Amino acid sequence: MEVQRINLDDYVQTGEGGTALTYTHRNGRTLAKLYNPGFEADRAREEFITARTVFELGIPTPEPYRMVTDGVRNGAEYELIKGKRSFARIISQEPQRLQELAVSFAHLAKALHEKDADTTRLHSYKQTLLRFYQEKNLVNEEFRQKALSFIEQVPDTPKCLHGDLHIGNIITDGQRTLWIDLGEAAYGVSEWDVGIFFTMMHMRSAQQADFLLHMTLEQMAAFWDVFCPSYFGTTDPQRIAEATKRLLPFAAAKAPYVFDMAYHKPLPEASQAMLIQRFG
Repeated sequence: MEVQRINLDDYVQTGEGGTALTYTHRNGRTLAKLYNPGFEADRAREEFITARTVFELGIPTPEPYRMVTDGVRNGAEYELIKGKRSFARIISQEPQRLQELAVSFAHLAKALHEKDADTTRLHSYKQTLLRFYQEKNLVNEEFRQKALSFIEQVPDTPKCLHGDLHIGNIITDGQRTLWIDLGEAAYGVSEWDVGIFFTMMHMRSAQQADFLLHMTLEQMAAFWDVFCPSYFGTTDPQRIAEATKRLLPFAAAKAPYVFDMAYHKPLPEASQAMLIQRFG
């Protein structure tokens, strides 16, 4: 599949995330997402193919058009959704809508996780994580063994996963609500998605929360408190506590993989020591 060279003079930078920058074409019709230097070309290619597959499966998402490079960074160009805002951005600008959007996000995530996946075109998230721990030496041996033991006993459910589920990765223009950043889409049990979302909504750095989601730590905790009963379909405190506890080892197993993808280095030992307790 051909990678096309673009001239950034034709674009204006309009976004910044943990792993990439986004640029809007001056024609007002497309958006280029270029990953940070060091993000492998093969990885960018795989993510584009996955995003294209998800679009063709009928999951609501902007259409991925082509793979692109500026000569240094690699990425893809997508349909531009004019006037779009992420749920995170809306909450930062209209905090009174937090409860409404938390309930909506729960219903949309549930619908995504109930959709049958095409297992011939999407990869197994379980197998991706198994390969990560088997092929890379980025965690201590105790963490690796506990993670592998946990992952191996997780079922490989053929249902859709976003791969990077959070409220910065869902947008609306007031007419359509669309998932974005689906390059990590896969199939498996929903806890792979919801577990890492739990971690994000309980991060400890106010500065990072503002950078990634434009929200305060208090807003993120409040969002989770509304999302959780809506997603799991219960207001019973014991059942919510049990559901939340079930997410913890999924989040722990996924954290080193996400950290490597974002920062290209091992998860700090202090973080490993904290997360390893979640495997029980």
